[in-house]
Amino acid sequence: MQTIIKGACPHDCPDTCALALTVENGRVIKVQGRADHPSTHGALCTKVSRYAERTYHAERVLQPLKRISAKHEAPRFEAVTWGAALADIASRLSNIAQRDPQAILPYSYAGTMGLLQGEAMAGRFFNRLGASQLDRTICASAGAAALTATYGHKLGMHLPFFAESRLILIWGSNSIASNLHFWTYANQAKRAGAKLICIDPRKTETADKCHQHIALMPGTDGALALGLMQQLIVHDWLDDAYLREHVDGWEGAGGLRERALAWPPERVAEVCGISADEVRDLARDYAQTAPAAIRLNYGMQRVRGGGNAVRLIALLPCLTGAWRHRAGGLLLSSSGWFAPFKNSDLERPELRASRSSRTINMSTIGDDLLRPAGPEFGPQIAALIVYNSNPVAVAPESPKVVRGFQRADLFTVVLEHFMTDTADLADYVLPATTQMEHLDVHTSYGHTDVLINEQAVAPLGEAKPNTQIFRELAAAMGFTDACFADSDEQLARQAFSKDIDFDALRAQGWQSLPLAEAPFANGGFLTANGRAQCGDADHLANYESVASSPALAARFPLAMISPPARNFLNSSFVNVKSLRDIEGEPLVEIHAADAAARGLADGAMVRIFNDRGSYPCRARVSARARPGVVNGLGVWWRKLGVAGSNVNEVTHQRLTDMGRAPSFYDCLVEIEAWAGASAE
Repeated sequence: MQTIIKGACPHDCPDTCALALTVENGRVIKVQGRADHPSTHGALCTKVSRYAERTYHAERVLQPLKRISAKHEAPRFEAVTWGAALADIASRLSNIAQRDPQAILPYSYAGTMGLLQGEAMAGRFFNRLGASQLDRTICASAGAAALTATYGHKLGMHLPFFAESRLILIWGSNSIASNLHFWTYANQAKRAGAKLICIDPRKTETADKCHQHIALMPGTDGALALGLMQQLIVHDWLDDAYLREHVDGWEGAGGLRERALAWPPERVAEVCGISADEVRDLARDYAQTAPAAIRLNYGMQRVRGGGNAVRLIALLPCLTGAWRHRAGGLLLSSSGWFAPFKNSDLERPELRASRSSRTINMSTIGDDLLRPAGPEFGPQIAALIVYNSNPVAVAPESPKVVRGFQRADLFTVVLEHFMTDTADLADYVLPATTQMEHLDVHTSYGHTDVLINEQAVAPLGEAKPNTQIFRELAAAMGFTDACFADSDEQLARQAFSKDIDFDALRAQGWQSLPLAEAPFANGGFLTANGRAQCGDADHLANYESVASSPALAARFPLAMISPPARNFLNSSFVNVKSLRDIEGEPLVEIHAADAAARGLADGAMVRIFNDRGSYPCRARVSARARPGVVNGLGVWWRKLGVAGSNVNEVTHQRLTDMGRAPSFYDCLVEIEAWAGASAE
């Protein structure tokens, strides 16, 4: 007998799809998108449609494992009981906490976007413990800070109305690969006569389907936005009434208008590596087509000036009055719409009481694990609890991350599905459930529906939900607070305010937020005074560029971005063989002119290098790379890459202008032929 279970995709993707899981004899046999959910409309990406393959993978970790090898040796583990593992972990954490609980650090991100299996019980545990807090910055915090400074929160237009737009700028987004359901609406608009323009250093699969591709240099998006503003001003294409009534910081000495006038098309062209006519034509299209919409994504904010660039682009709809239309405006993230509906006390911050607590930035974990105790830093990190993340693969400047995790005196516990690069360096690996084996509730950052994920099957082996692992660890630590007894259903019922009816959510599988169709048609931004804020937004050159560091650029003349491989999602799915077979092997895309200048043929083994490290991979001579830029497709697990490495060998840990985020795409390199490890 078959049953259909309501699910939700847990991954770090704006689509947050509603799933229909077909279960037969206690096993999921099919994963489909729900046709009756408006934004999922029955379609799933290749990755999630194979989610059952991931859950039933032969290499699932299904029992607690204890390390029996040194951390600089090949990893060896032995199976232990849950009781023995939890008792030892609790004893070691208690000993550290007696000295200073801030020496214990949680490390997690968006391995699941669920509110329960993310931070609900984990947050309670670490608050009660008094551990260091983690600044979760690795993906989107520069853009988030920029939107908050400009609009008052992470807000934007509603996904379905892109289908009605007459012009769509797809800016820094490979939507076909990373935002499939937005692309469905964009394609509807295209069939109805809308013009689609892709702005991206890489000629992506999305760029292939657009009417125009503008291949600017990485980190120059803010300059392009200022150039568009300059053209809007000089041609009198502004909506003066909207600016006057709903925007602060535009006019006057030192205002954004004055700064924008300093960016004529010729200057923009020189900085961005495009033509002046591309700037003029783009400004004309944007000003003279209504409704015009911008789908911005997070790749472009992973540079030094990423926050300023997002802020400048986010102001463009204010200059033209595009917000007056429900099919006009901008969408980077819709997650702020959920804020009034979420329970801000779900993680019980009061458990921390009056204890001081430092915050460690997850993006600088390489440096911080190697940092000694000191008056400014505080205690050396002595214990690390990793869940929903794989920092050894995904954190920048991975040679330092690896050295930090290899510290013999660092106690590391990893909650995982598989033996990832990070799990290989753990003292204990605890088996966690996948999305089909537990209950969860989800918000989204690409649409405005709350979703529920029902448990479809019993946990495999001895796997346990994150919530249960932290409950049991709290008990082993002697924490008797009543909140640690809350069941997953109780947590789910606590996750939202009374405006989200949990029983109705459970019955349908999702619930839409009650929001206006054109949220800023009459202003009403969520800033203190209800007006969009220009602030002092301006273009900032990359840390590593000809403009800011000419000597470095002379040694390492190629800019490198590291967008995700189409069939991976961050480091998830890399070990799913059917998906890895599609990707083939780690690749760097290089333009024919850059390859010829280095004597490199298509298919050659090369090494990408700079002063931080060296990454060997296969070269693909491709029109997807523009001159002067190489695309190191990621993020492969290090142990599945060449010579145990991945693209983060060469990225750095410097942070963005806003939001304290990493600058992954702000990276200069050189490339040469690679003959193998013996040549290093």
